[in-house]
Amino acid sequence: MLLAMPTEWSFPAELQPNPQDVGFDLDAALDSVVALRAEIPEDAFTAALLGTERAGHGVAIGNDGLLLTIGYLITEASTIWLSTNRGAVVAGHIVAYDQWTGLGLVQALGRLGVRGLERGSSANCSIDDDVIVAGHGGRRHALKASVFAKREFAGYWEYLLEEAIFTAPAHPHWGGTALIGGDGRLLGIGSLLIEEKHDGETLQGNMVVPIDLLEPILDDLLKYGRANRPARPWLGLYTTEVEGHLALAGLAPGAPAEKAGLRVGDLVLEVAGEPVAGLADLFRRIWRLGAAGVEVPLTVARRGETLRLRVKSADRNDFLRKPQLH
Repeated sequence: MLLAMPTEWSFPAELQPNPQDVGFDLDAALDSVVALRAEIPEDAFTAALLGTERAGHGVAIGNDGLLLTIGYLITEASTIWLSTNRGAVVAGHIVAYDQWTGLGLVQALGRLGVRGLERGSSANCSIDDDVIVAGHGGRRHALKASVFAKREFAGYWEYLLEEAIFTAPAHPHWGGTALIGGDGRLLGIGSLLIEEKHDGETLQGNMVVPIDLLEPILDDLLKYGRANRPARPWLGLYTTEVEGHLALAGLAPGAPAEKAGLRVGDLVLEVAGEPVAGLADLFRRIWRLGAAGVEVPLTVARRGETLRLRVKSADRNDFLRKPQLH
């Protein structure tokens, strides 16, 4: 997690986007990306995992100070500060954090003076497309990149995207960056640094949450602070794939899995009596059982024994501090 984001650095000139190579106002588009810093109370549920000081970016998606960011930056934040390329510094307030998509919304509480970046469609983004991954700081902190994959992504923290966007080379300060297409429109929000084998070589890149996931839920997020759909059952598992097995690498303290007696090192074999085949399959089988609160039968292997446990799931949001407007 980014705890601090140095400003005295820049990409080499050959890696920065050139205004002469694009058909839109590059500097205006880059000005829509602001620095975001969040402070989280030490006793917050996510403090131990994500830290109490988080830094990244937000992207103006309207002219009224509404910003889109990646949700882990703002989860349980007590204070948010926003800084523009032109020197404005204003406080921000959490509007929403959607657990399904990982996207977050912040409202600036003062005048930012930036123009909102028009949203495009990530469905129209194709492999090998040239794109820009932009952080706060203008061209110096913007990177010419290309899309090398669009595919499913499963995160160990009970998170799944049916189709994420993967870009390379990697932006080193990825959280909340803007993925900008060739037409100058916003295609997604930077979420992670990834490293994997690609065409026989080790590749570092970024995983980006597609902008199309925002459109169906935006009105709900603005009105209610969450999407109008049942909360998924959450167990509090941190699961990783190891040599074809699903191993519990961690447990959220006080969460349903820990209370049900699951332990770090357990291998998850079945959900409701059905074998699981990978991380994404594990999450889908749990979520198919019903909404948050449903009982989830798990079969696990522990030191040569096979155990059958029943986990009373929960709504993850119930464990998080709610945003307060001071």
